Amino acid sequence: MSAPFPETARLTERVRRVLGLNPGLMTGPGTNTYLVGGRRPLLIDTGAGVAEYAPLLRGFILAERLREVRRVLLTHRHRDHMGGVADLRRLYPRVPIAKLIRNDPDLPVPMEPLEDGAVIGGEGVTLRAVHTPGHASDHLCYYLEEEQALFTGDLILGGTTTVIPPDDGDLGEYLASLRRLLDLPIRRIYPGHGPVIEPARPTIEGYIAHRLERERQILGALGAGAETIPEIVARVYRDVDPQLHPVARLSVQSHLIKLEREGRVRRIEGADPARYRTA
Repeated sequence: MSAPFPETARLTERVRRVLGLNPGLMTGPGTNTYLVGGRRPLLIDTGAGVAEYAPLLRGFILAERLREVRRVLLTHRHRDHMGGVADLRRLYPRVPIAKLIRNDPDLPVPMEPLEDGAVIGGEGVTLRAVHTPGHASDHLCYYLEEEQALFTGDLILGGTTTVIPPDDGDLGEYLASLRRLLDLPIRRIYPGHGPVIEPARPTIEGYIAHRLERERQILGALGAGAETIPEIVARVYRDVDPQLHPVARLSVQSHLIKLEREGRVRRIEGADPARYRTA
């Protein structure tokens, strides 16, 4: 990212950000974790479990004259968002930790279940859980009523698009989740990675348009003779850094699963590697 991205920041009177200290190709500057509310704030996400994160969080809380974390809310189970749970429990042994429980056989600590529409109160803030599957089946966003703002986890990112993993992700559900956001009065987005996004609606609409354009490009590549996922990626992502092509293959695979389910693409039986054609 061209602009400096500070490890800690007070974004508004209600929201502070602490970086997870895990920069990378997939995480950008790192995972954003957010302190929300007054002197005993709620914490959204815990970073990846980098050893320096918990001292950074604790030091920022003291510098801001806050007290202990009131409750931890997780957006989803991926390691870069949930990996710091054990460190948080060591820092605050009695802090409740909550998430949407879906296909979670091995959570690091017992967690309170959250469901779509759950209301979580804090000091001067009200958060509402919004189930937004697609990137992950357990994905929650959190709507901050006092700011008409949304903490989007990995549903929407600052400066890039998100990956739809074929194992637990679903592109059809992802698009439905984005469209659901258009029914909410959202002014500002606090993403799981990257800078704050404002205004929100053009970004949400842009995410939907981007996916639909990728779908058209994939269908076009199939119509032009590409059959395998690497062949499709070579055509559709030829202007993208080759380092990102492995990630692009996941995206193309997710699109093909959706298109096959809709009857618009068919997989050639017996082909190895998998080959596809338009239906």
